[in-house]
Formats: sequence, structure tokens, C-alpha cells
Amino acid sequence: MKKHHKAKLCETQVENFGVQVGELTIFQDVNFTLHCGELTALIGPNGAGKSTLLKSILGEVQHTGKLNYFDAKGKHLRPIIGYVPQTLKFDTTSPTSVLDLFMACLTWRPVWLCPSSFIRERVLKNLRRVQAEYLIDRRLGALSGGELQRVLLALALDPLPDLLLLDEPVSGVDKIGMEIFYELAAKLCAEEDLAILLISHDLDMVEKYADKIILLNKRVLKFGNVQEVFQSDEMKQVFSG
Repeated sequence: MKKHHKAKLCETQVENFGVQVGELTIFQDVNFTLHCGELTALIGPNGAGKSTLLKSILGEVQHTGKLNYFDAKGKHLRPIIGYVPQTLKFDTTSPTSVLDLFMACLTWRPVWLCPSSFIRERVLKNLRRVQAEYLIDRRLGALSGGELQRVLLALALDPLPDLLLLDEPVSGVDKIGMEIFYELAAKLCAEEDLAILLISHDLDMVEKYADKIILLNKRVLKFGNVQEVFQSDEMKQVFSG
């Protein structure tokens, strides 16, 4: 297993993030730091701004504030960011396979001009990271919800990111599939030494697997380890009843 030689040395700082749409404030004054080697869960009620925050970190939503990244040597750089959406919209009757999806996303050249053996080995390597290499030739429409999310997770790992954003990646997935996904995410943090920010509504899974928790409701109400957040008055107020 890979040593944690860089853990907690590289970090991504979200500084004074805010998103305003017309007169409506989605969130404001959001500050936190994500360390490599840690899984941070982003929780909060519906409408708290969680998905918009992920999209603003990605640069897809206009926002105030700055995103700062420092590698293990302390250099100020732009992090490589991976992203897994809540769901992937596609034609479930299409013959498109998992391999086809990867080939379309990983190369700018027409698929028929790429050496298939090279691409196939690269795809297998990524799928192996999420224990899903057996899905490489499976049709996308034949995948279960949990299998599809693991495929999307594998796709987000090429190139290997410094920061991986997961937007409710197991929404609608059964309990077993959910457990598998969280175990994989925790393992990736440890072995690949990347930082993960994961939106979740499943507090049992968050309590079991997260290193840190951000409680968001238009601003950061609480940020800390599992015990600090779960036992806080802010947590009781947001999730009472």
C-alpha cells in the first residue's frame, strides 16, 4: 500500500466563496480547507447550496472568492479536479459500452484512429481502481445504478486528480452499492493521496467514512471532524425532526 508521504501537506483552500443570482444569495462567506488523504463530506438541508458550491469550485458557476491550491512543496498551483455528477443522462437503449464512453472522453482523436489495445489497457487500469474492470464491455444501459457510478468514478480518475468532487454519487443506489462506493472512496483517499469532497444525505455513511464534515446552509455552520460536527448545536438545529 502507498505510504502517506504527502498526506496533509497539499491542500485546497476555498476562500470567501459566494454565489448570488439576481437578488437571491445561494451561499456566502464560505471558507474551508481540504487536505489530500482526507474524505470531507458536505452535508446540509435541501437548498443549502451544496451542488452549486461544487460547480463553483469546478469553475462552472460564477462566484466571488478564490480557490487556492498548494502542493506538497508549497507551490501555489491550480489543482487537477475530478468530478462525478449525481446522475448521467443517456439513451439506455444505445449500444454504447463502458469502453466506448471512456474512448469518447479520453481522446480528442476519432475513436477509429486510436490503437485499441492501448486505450483498452488504460481503461482497464482505471476500472481496476474501483474494482470494476469486468464492466469494460458492458452496455451502459445494462449497468445498475451502483455500477454506473463506479464507472463514472473511474472516469474521473483519469488524469488522477488532486481534488475529487462527488455530487451525491450514490443517490438512488441500494445500501450494498452505497457501502461499496464509500469504501472505494475512502481507499482512494488513502492509497492515491487525493482529497475528496463528497455531497451526501446519508448521515450513517458519513459518520462511518468521513474524516471531516462541512455543515452548509447558505454559509458554513460547522466544519470539523465527525464528532465535532455531529455533536454540535448547529447539527441538531438543521436535522432536528
